[in-house]
Amino acid sequence: MKISQQLKEKNIAEYLIYMWQVEDLLRANKCDIDLIRSNVISRYPAGEHAALEEWYGNLADMMRAEGVTEKGHLQINRNVIRNLTDLHADLLASTKYPFYNAAYFKALPFIVELRQKSGQTEESELETCFEALYGILLLRLQKKEISQGTAKAIEAISSFLSLLANYYDKERKGELKLDND
Repeated sequence: MKISQQLKEKNIAEYLIYMWQVEDLLRANKCDIDLIRSNVISRYPAGEHAALEEWYGNLADMMRAEGVTEKGHLQINRNVIRNLTDLHADLLASTKYPFYNAAYFKALPFIVELRQKSGQTEESELETCFEALYGILLLRLQKKEISQGTAKAIEAISSFLSLLANYYDKERKGELKLDND
């Protein structure tokens, strides 16, 4: 809960990956508050239990209500992707951010390849990028080896998303000027 709040303020890309991890944690516990209480909340200091139970419970309720207990993402997380996609389009349309364009076009061949391999051509390019990063996170947590080609792709995608997250933060603070005047 505190981590998600801090990440949302600090780095929207890390926040989204974290929230996808929380979704999977809730799925692993069948969105059942009793299981969440014993398997997750019990690991935290007792003083935090009530707030965590409310937070995890609300997320589990939302997952059930939105029909994403098996797969998919909560609307709050899909909204983050949509906001980032809108900003991405604005940055590409602007002539003021050539480094962003360069990072995107460096990552684009990897994005295209990932979309072809996954067959998920209806999801946004950004969602493909986040799925790739999340997949790498899961592989690392399982201590599985990552090929050089995959590492190169993830490096390009990470750099691109890092720039986007930085511009998102600037936009949120009113510091980003997108017009081409």
